[in-house]
Amino acid sequence: MNIHEHQAKQILRKFGIKVPNGVIGFTVDEVVAKAKTLNTEKYVLKAQIHAGGRGKAGGVKILNNIEELNKAAKELLGKKLVTHQTGLKGKEVKRLYVEESSNIKREFYLSCLVDRASSKIAFISSDQGGMDIEKVAVDNPEKIITTKINFQNEISVGDCNRIIEIFKLEEGSKKEAIELIKSIYKMFISLDTSLVEINPLILTKENKIVCLDAKVNFDDNALFKHPEILELRDLSEEDSIEIEASKHDLAYIKLDGSIGCMVNGAGLAMATMDIIKLYGEEPANFLDVGGGASKEKVSAAFKIILSDKNVKGILINIFGGIMRCDVLAQGVVEAAKEIKINIPLVVRLAGTNFKEGKKILNDSSLKIISANSLGDAAKKIVEVIK
Repeated sequence: MNIHEHQAKQILRKFGIKVPNGVIGFTVDEVVAKAKTLNTEKYVLKAQIHAGGRGKAGGVKILNNIEELNKAAKELLGKKLVTHQTGLKGKEVKRLYVEESSNIKREFYLSCLVDRASSKIAFISSDQGGMDIEKVAVDNPEKIITTKINFQNEISVGDCNRIIEIFKLEEGSKKEAIELIKSIYKMFISLDTSLVEINPLILTKENKIVCLDAKVNFDDNALFKHPEILELRDLSEEDSIEIEASKHDLAYIKLDGSIGCMVNGAGLAMATMDIIKLYGEEPANFLDVGGGASKEKVSAAFKIILSDKNVKGILINIFGGIMRCDVLAQGVVEAAKEIKINIPLVVRLAGTNFKEGKKILNDSSLKIISANSLGDAAKKIVEVIK
């Protein structure tokens, strides 16, 4: 789960991490009124959307006075901000964050994430902050260091020193940076975050270490332990179809292709999408129905897939382990009759009771195309939609 920058900074502050003072507003009047309470010579106005690249898209402005802030807030609130992460549709700015300005001496990059390959926690640090870290990785890879930490309750001072070594800080600032790393690690572990990214992390002219921007993501599977974090979820920033899918315990991600996919198991779903591409078409979605697919669940999956007007055909690929193919087939038939599907439907069943499942499909009055293998299924759905 993703949250807004201002929410991330509230959490950082609770863990003793320095961030600039700021206020959030949902109307221009609210933004201006709250900004007057800040103690600053200049105001930093930031659009709050779930996407990076806001600065380059005009979503971050430094303003000299309240009058400039008022004008900029009117221009920015309600605007569609298009960044490299939003796609061409962009995201509407529905809230604005105003911060006190900072006297920047140096800028760094710092992030903390789970490294699945090594089953460790990885800190990535660079003395090239305030820019695209991906570009730094390509142009100046020596400017980035990765420090992998074994999972433990606390991070050692030695590991902290290795993480901040590239910053080349003086002793006083170095102590602050070590405390920062300790706090981020504590926050990362205790809140089940999957990513904490600070870009830039700054050294001020007063030699203070401050988080100037913050991005925090949380492990969806651990949210049940953190209701206070779940309350921060902004549904208006999420895809409405994906929200509907989550209500039915369906893992759904919309893509740009024309073949809808309904599969049980994430790995099989990925393989299904790959083989559709191999046969020359593009998948319209990732959809994992999980280990059990009732008529209601299959029906919900059909409705979600068909809500995408680009879908010209549907491929169902089921491997029956815990799930019986005959039960799934009955659910497919009943749901298809109820929804009255009028586009080609190819079904491939394998595993427990797959023969009985295929018989149910073949005996139905529906125009369901049965496939014998994944390759056969992909070939048939690609051919039938042409």
